[in-house]
Parts: sequence; structure tokens; C-alpha cells
Amino acid sequence: MEENVFEQMANRYDTEDRIALAKVIVDEVKTVLTDSQLKSLVDYGCGTGLIGLELTDTVSSVLLVDSSQQMIEVVKKKIKGRGITNAQVLHSDFAQEMTTLKADIVLLSLVLLHVPDTEKILQEMFNSLHEGGQLLIVDFDKNDQISHPKVHNGFSHEELKNILQDIGFKTTEIHTFYHGERLFMNKDASMFLANSVK
Repeated sequence: MEENVFEQMANRYDTEDRIALAKVIVDEVKTVLTDSQLKSLVDYGCGTGLIGLELTDTVSSVLLVDSSQQMIEVVKKKIKGRGITNAQVLHSDFAQEMTTLKADIVLLSLVLLHVPDTEKILQEMFNSLHEGGQLLIVDFDKNDQISHPKVHNGFSHEELKNILQDIGFKTTEIHTFYHGERLFMNKDASMFLANSVK
């Protein structure tokens, strides 16, 4: 079994660039979490918690899930260090194992591009949402300049909408909210937020 590349990155993951990008994402996600004080949120593929931990003041509870034990250890230290009382962690890989989690909101921030089977992971996320729950996806717009064997080169809004609709989401709104230089595999890229309701 190959070692999880994110395990090696965990302790040096929080670069200035990543922190700055996370702030942009957090600000955008907060625009769709306006009445969520009583809701539970799962940050799936949370990394070092750069986004999920910044949402703890917006929702009643945050569960930070990652398949890298090292990333989870970093998140634990941050939760303890900041005295956050409404955040928990879970070491799990939904791409490999079925989930029994239930939440009001699931966030996938820059996760989908790393998952080979897009439909399978989105089906898992659908299954883990309460009726009326929200799936929030932040990822890169499709970018034909990028070609890598292990990541998707972004997503077309139309294709993603169709997949989400086929899975059973009632509505999906997608908009591009950020353009940056050398953002994705050292290429200029843009990011979208997709907001789907079950």
C-alpha cells in the first residue's frame, strides 16, 4: 500500500498561500450558511482544518473528517490550542468505506478533484445528509491546460449539475467566485461553489 501523500505533507501543509486561499473559500462558504446556527456540518477531506475550523462560529457543530491520520493530529492540536468546544475529528475514508454519518451540511472543499470516482463519493455524501440537507462543493472549474494522472482537471458546471441531479439532489446552484494565478498545478485557475439541496 502506498503511503498517503497527505501524511507526509501534514506538518508543513499550512503555507501562507494555503492559508490565504482558505480564507477566500471560508468567506464564500459563509455566504450560504447564513441561518445555520443550529445545524451540524461535516468537513470531509478537511486536511489541517483550515476551512472547517473557521466555520465553528457559523454552525452548532463541526465534524472534521480526513483519511490522513497525520492531518487529523494537526486538527486535534488546533482544536485544543484554540479551545474550540463544538468541533470533533474522525479518521475515515468514505471513498473506501460506507458511512453511517448524518449531518445537515456536508462540505467538500478541494476534495473532489482527488477522488477518482466522482459519482461514488457524491452518492456517499448524499446518503450522509438529512432530508433538506446541503452539500457544498468548492473546486476548480474545468481547465484543459491541466493534465495529471491522479487528479481531475476541474469540473464543468453542467456535468456536475447533471451528476448531482441523477444522484437525487433537488436543486443545485453553481457559480464561479474566484480567479487566481498559479492556483492549480501552477496554472491560473478559477474556483466554483456548488450548493445542492437534498
